[in-house]
Amino acid sequence: MDSSVTESALRRALARARDGKTLDQTEATILLHARGERLDELLTYASRTRDAGLEAAGRPGVVTYSRKVFIPLTRLCRDRCGYCTFATVPHKLDSPFLTPDEVLDIARRGAAMGCKEALFTLGDRPEDRWKPAREWLDAHGYDDTLSYVRAMAIRVLEETGLLPHLNPGVLGWRDFQRLKPVSPSMGMMLETTATRLFSERGGPHFGSPDKDPAVRLRVLEDAGRVNVPFTTGILIGIGETLDERADAIFAIRRTMREYGAIQEVIVQNFRAKPDTKMRGTPDAELEELAATIAVTRLILGPKARVQAPPNLVDDQYALMLRAGIDDWGGVSPLTPDHVNPERPWPHIDELAARTAEQGFTLRERLTIYPEYVKRGEPWLDPRLAAHVAALADPETGLAREDAVVEGRPWQEPDGGFTASGRTDLHVEIDTTGRTGDRREDFDSVYGDWDALRERMSAPQRFDADIKQALAHAERDPAGLSDDEALALLHADGPELDALTRIADDLRRDTVGDEVTYVVTRNINFTNVCYTGCRFCAFAQRRTDADAYTLSLSQVGDRVDEAWEAGATEVCMQGGIHPDLPGTAYFDLAREVKKRAPDIHLHSYSPMEVVNGASRTDLSIREWLQEARAAGVDSLPGTAAEILDDEVRWVLTKGKLPTDQWVEVVTTAHELGIPTTSTMMYGHVDTPSHWVGHLRLLRSIQERTGGFTEFVLLPFVHHNSPIYLAGLARPGPTARENLAVHALARIMLHGAISNIQTSWVKLGDELCTRVLQGGVNDLGGTLMEETISRMAGSENGSFKPISELEAIAARAGRPSRQRTTTYGEVPAERIEAARRTDGIGRFGTRANLPLLAT
Repeated sequence: MDSSVTESALRRALARARDGKTLDQTEATILLHARGERLDELLTYASRTRDAGLEAAGRPGVVTYSRKVFIPLTRLCRDRCGYCTFATVPHKLDSPFLTPDEVLDIARRGAAMGCKEALFTLGDRPEDRWKPAREWLDAHGYDDTLSYVRAMAIRVLEETGLLPHLNPGVLGWRDFQRLKPVSPSMGMMLETTATRLFSERGGPHFGSPDKDPAVRLRVLEDAGRVNVPFTTGILIGIGETLDERADAIFAIRRTMREYGAIQEVIVQNFRAKPDTKMRGTPDAELEELAATIAVTRLILGPKARVQAPPNLVDDQYALMLRAGIDDWGGVSPLTPDHVNPERPWPHIDELAARTAEQGFTLRERLTIYPEYVKRGEPWLDPRLAAHVAALADPETGLAREDAVVEGRPWQEPDGGFTASGRTDLHVEIDTTGRTGDRREDFDSVYGDWDALRERMSAPQRFDADIKQALAHAERDPAGLSDDEALALLHADGPELDALTRIADDLRRDTVGDEVTYVVTRNINFTNVCYTGCRFCAFAQRRTDADAYTLSLSQVGDRVDEAWEAGATEVCMQGGIHPDLPGTAYFDLAREVKKRAPDIHLHSYSPMEVVNGASRTDLSIREWLQEARAAGVDSLPGTAAEILDDEVRWVLTKGKLPTDQWVEVVTTAHELGIPTTSTMMYGHVDTPSHWVGHLRLLRSIQERTGGFTEFVLLPFVHHNSPIYLAGLARPGPTARENLAVHALARIMLHGAISNIQTSWVKLGDELCTRVLQGGVNDLGGTLMEETISRMAGSENGSFKPISELEAIAARAGRPSRQRTTTYGEVPAERIEAARRTDGIGRFGTRANLPLLAT
């Protein structure tokens, strides 16, 4: 035992483990030193924890494994790890990649031997380093390695029935979106969080861009955000200290708690290999491995699935089982372990016998763990549901012993748009209301609420002088510093009055006195969504009482109603429904234009664009070009919330990151497709985030000029999950609303001319006040506003022209109907709108309580 760890410290840590107390990192590090009798004691507590977890999972005494084949799609890699024999150089290979025939030959032979998993292992993005890899991909028609991985996963599913498990290295949020429909699970070893092993010359990961611990931790988080069952783990004995090893275990635990996507954790021991930089490094001892497994089990708890590769433990199967594992990982009767080729897999019968000697039963699982099989959506993409169901026992989620492994078609859903569920919710939200204030899966679908609290940041102090900031705003509005902008957001009393006056003077100079509005109809074609945004009260599972999906004809009928009511615009958005193909958005657009060729289609948030592009395997640019050809005229710049990932990953679970939102809107602008820009504020954010958000929008506008307006969306809290969980505040105050509307006008001066407020969220009185403080637009008549109403907004789901004009009049301003792009409206449309007050048949309804009784 390390002399720095005293016997009394080890006894105290063991006592806490014995009593089931939560261990901290210091205690975990101490326990990693346990050997001899102390190790035996540690293993006893770890075994007890594992056994409790198996009992709770309904499979007491069951240790699992996956029967697999190993498909080394490419051995080229852009990294240079000091211990790796898998990665090689082009001249040592016959071809940079396995051909499709070679991939399918391995998979077919595996299926014939009863395998159910196809483990795709490959180097990270080899085309970035190796010219032959780039040339091979180009010659075979693939944009990148991941495109080839996706194509081969589909071929394996269709022609063999094996379930792909993808290990392509570092993946981004978009990559997970592309690959989730073709693979029930994915994986990447974290290995270590010791940055020095990556950053210092001579370290095992030096010169390997994909081995930066921060990058790899982000991969784990992105997997959770996209609801991908994910395998990860640590590699011990590569030069990390025991404290660094404990840190890696705790890092995995944080991700497990926050997202619930880590399906298994591998604890793997380093084995030196000839012809590598680390060939002289001693192997990690098996007692050290056992201690690490035991500590991992105690830190991660009974629900975790912990694995040790059986070909790396010599004959010490009993020791690893005592240490707390409950899985042996993938074992192949056909292919070698290409990462550790000198270590053959044990025969499955031998593994079963050695497991039974310790009182356990060995059972086969699938590549996706049973817990996720039984949960289904959102963890399992519907395109894969039939493939998994053919191999899984519906009661246990484990592999069926009598399963027939055979190819099954993989295809996008047909996009038939069969109407289902509560399709009149847009009407009933104002009459009978929503069924309840939260979904039944509230406690699980959004991740661990307590873990989220650790991400939240407190508001920072500001010390800038408000009077000085006001003077600068009046003299040079676009030149405010961040500190000055932050000071203005804290203005109150006479200083707030001065702020709104400056903003309103800028408004008058920029766009004049007219208050504009658009006669529009919202169409939310489905509220079925599994993205898991924690602020959203609109999204429902397909089985929830308030869930619905409209048929194409129902969408078309609502377009007809909008046109008859004098609308010039349809604003169409929906949930990320797992059954709708990426081409469904094009079908919807064509239906709108078929019904009303001259109506402006303002449709699809950046999240929907990315979803459509991922499902069609098109680039963002290609997908937007197709959408424009189908009839899309402009995009709503929603899904922005706060454009700061620090906030986004608390506020949302699986929504697109900031850089993806920026990519969508800037690409649209480059194609000549205008967008709006938005900010939803007053939840888990701080005023400094608002300033940063406005700065980013201005910088985009200065580059592209594609934003038609900026829309401020105060957070509606009543039924929002993150508010019900106690993490978000109840929206911004009236003072904050006045200040942020005014600041938006000031900071965006000379870039974005139109500043819009939301009557749905603010109500008439506060709308009147912000019109006197920099705002020039009231948005639209809407006719159908369900999203904010589901969240608890009490300001109705439609607004007649007469009421919009009354708000403007109370602010002492004239009003004007506009088009989506702030142009003049044809006389025929104005006349049609006046006949129905811009809301058509909705004028016959009255607002009633939100919740059903």
